[in-house]
Parts: sequence; C-alpha cells; structure tokens
Amino acid sequence: MLYDISLSITYEYASAANAGRHALRLLPADIQGEQRLVAGRLDVDPQPDERNDRKDFFGNGVTDIAYRSAHSDIAFNVHARVDRTAAPVGFDISPPLTMLPHELNSIRSMDPHQPVHFLDRSPRITLDPEFTDYARSVTDPAMSIIRAVETVGETLHRDLAFDANATTVQTTALEAFRNRHGVCQDFTHIMISCLRGIGIPAGYVSGFLRTIPPEGAERLEGADAMHAWVRAWCGIEIGWVEYDPTNALRVGQDHIVIARGRDYSDIAPVKGVLRTSGGQTTEQKVDVVPL
Repeated sequence: MLYDISLSITYEYASAANAGRHALRLLPADIQGEQRLVAGRLDVDPQPDERNDRKDFFGNGVTDIAYRSAHSDIAFNVHARVDRTAAPVGFDISPPLTMLPHELNSIRSMDPHQPVHFLDRSPRITLDPEFTDYARSVTDPAMSIIRAVETVGETLHRDLAFDANATTVQTTALEAFRNRHGVCQDFTHIMISCLRGIGIPAGYVSGFLRTIPPEGAERLEGADAMHAWVRAWCGIEIGWVEYDPTNALRVGQDHIVIARGRDYSDIAPVKGVLRTSGGQTTEQKVDVVPL
C-alpha cells in the first residue's frame, strides 16, 4: 500500500529560548521487506544552527539539531511517501509459553534486534506485579506465544477505555492501568509490561495510522496523531510480531513504522533540552492518505 504522509508539530514557548538541542525521530523508516521510504523530507523552522543525521542503537533514523540563538517557537514538518508491505498472517507455529525460556537461552547474539534487550525493566517499564498477575490471569502456560500476545492485547482492549484527555506523556503505565483508561502510548506501555512480566520479550513501536478507512469500515482510534503499538518476540521460527492493543488487531498495511525501541523513552519523536523559563504549548497534526 502506497501512502502520502504529512506531519506538523509546533511548539510555542512562554518566553524565548536562547539555546536548545533536540533529537528528532519523525521520518518513516526504510525497512527491507516491510516498508520502503520512497521519498521523505523533514523541515525545521527556524533553521537550526546545527543539523546532523544518524542512526541510533536500534537502527532508527535520528536528526539532531541545535540552536545557539533566541527563538520563541519551533515547527517540525514532515512530508513523505511510503510503500508499506504487510506481512502475511500465516499458521501459528510459535512454541508454547513453557518453551520460551529454552528458545531464549539458545540465542547468543547481542545485536540490537535480539530479544534479550526487551525482556527486563527499561526507563518507562517497571514490571510491577499488578501487570504480571493480570497477564497470568488471562493466559495459560500451554498457550502458544502468539496466542498469548493476542489474548493479552484483546483483554486490555476490552478492559481499558481509549480517552484522549485522560493522560499525558508523563503518565506512568501503572497509573493508566489502575485508572483503566488512556491513549495509544498507555495501551502500549501497559501491554509491554504485561508481556515482559510473563517472559515474552516486547518493545515499543512509534508510527502513523491511516486516516481514511476502507469503505464500510470504522475509523481507527489514534489516526489524528502519531500512533504507538507493541512488538513481541514469538520464538525463533516466527520472530517479531506486531500488535496494536488500542484497536485490538495485528499490525498490517495500515500501520507505518517510524522507530522501534524498548519503550517511549528510546524513540520519543522530539526529545531535547532548552534554555528558557516558563511553559510551552504544542500542537500536532497528522494526515495519512492511501494512494
């Protein structure tokens, strides 16, 4: 599926910042066999004094920018064309949960895409017993790994309410879980916590969701902003499988990947520091048009 994507993120500061440095993860990824970035451009206004493109530990594209002069606002604009290929959903040949430790112990590589990096705590994932108890209550050790992932995702979708005003980017996964509501970031962090609690390696994916549904289908929640979903390791034969708990479905052509990491802190779209005082306001607009 071919898409045209536009993204606009603006920040306005209560008082001018006289210096700033940011790491941006905003352009769709180019992933062999999954997604091709046909063309893409990231514009920054005002123009930064420094700009550098690089790859992070997990292979995500990052644009570093820096300002040495005063500015009272900043705008990031992305325009991209992406060819997204959905992996076919084949037979479930993932092993049962009881076999997962054996398969994990057989892996000796420490490269960035190996499941060892996605098993334990990370900056936004605490592995609180409440998550583990919840996941254990809805799964069975004899379940296949894929079925366990889907079951946890489906149950969270049933038990949690999507509420765009319920949380902020600082809200912890445990707080959102206890209140039983949140946005896609909360759904994703909660599901990651649940899966890691029962031994399934899981990570965070940021990206876009198409804004125009197929004829007769309901519009998916989260389509007006950047989206997030879960990536779970389902054994040596299957590898990584992606699941969207906000909408209770396996990820396919409607989901365009920007970056993958352990949790939001690894792949925040805009991350940095400012020399300023007072608060700031921000606005985000996303449009994903299937061609």
